[in-house]
Amino acid sequence: MEAKTMDAYAQIKESQRQGWAHFIPLELLTTPPAAKLVRFADIQSGQRVLDVACGTGVVAITSAMRGARTTGLDLTPELIARARENSSIAGVDVEWHVGDVEELPFEKGAFDVVLSQFGHMFAPRPEVAVGEMLRVLKPGGTIAFSTWPTELFMGRMFRLTASYLPPPPVEIPSPAIWGDPNVIRERLGTLVRDLRFDRAMITVPSLSPQHNRTMMEKTAGPVIKMVEHLSASDPARLEEFRRKYEALVDEYRDDNMVRQGYIMTRAIKA
Repeated sequence: MEAKTMDAYAQIKESQRQGWAHFIPLELLTTPPAAKLVRFADIQSGQRVLDVACGTGVVAITSAMRGARTTGLDLTPELIARARENSSIAGVDVEWHVGDVEELPFEKGAFDVVLSQFGHMFAPRPEVAVGEMLRVLKPGGTIAFSTWPTELFMGRMFRLTASYLPPPPVEIPSPAIWGDPNVIRERLGTLVRDLRFDRAMITVPSLSPQHNRTMMEKTAGPVIKMVEHLSASDPARLEEFRRKYEALVDEYRDDNMVRQGYIMTRAIKA
């Protein structure tokens, strides 16, 4: 691959690294679905488990509390620092790494299970991320992950945010299409068998649509970058985004809760 293209991917990842450094306040919202993903993947004591794009470590720690020998990896050092703190508080041993899902620093077949909760989908090259996740998974091992369906709140939110961002230095697919079962089937292809899906819901406390938007502007990587860009270049367009975002929230908000549906995928490496 040309050096110019590789530099473009490095630029995208650096932007992601900076944006997601502010994610920590959202870990409370991702803690309940972490347990659902671990249960869906049927994690057992003694298994070697890798949590890819682990964020603050909620999935990895949940797996470790089941007795799994767990490793967590994330692109953002600030999140790994928080994950270390969380595992120390929980009293479980987890091996933490700062690293890239597209270049996993592990041997072929090193893990019984590879997991990711709303993380690997941000890799700019999905085919590379899938290849790496399956490379480090043993034959007969389980891959399982959670993603946002394109047609529900978070998928629509990511598409809305992307429409207000300048184009990336190299074309990359939207993370939202990782929530489409047909796309998942295509990306995993014949490398897996026994593909299974399940759906679940996160309900996010939200006093008002404005409260929800403000929270996302402070914590969600792509939204943070979009606000930075428009604050400097086009404040009127930023206000337009905010109106559209709040209207979107209103479609999914009842009784001070925002419904964020998601999909879980599980398969066995062929």
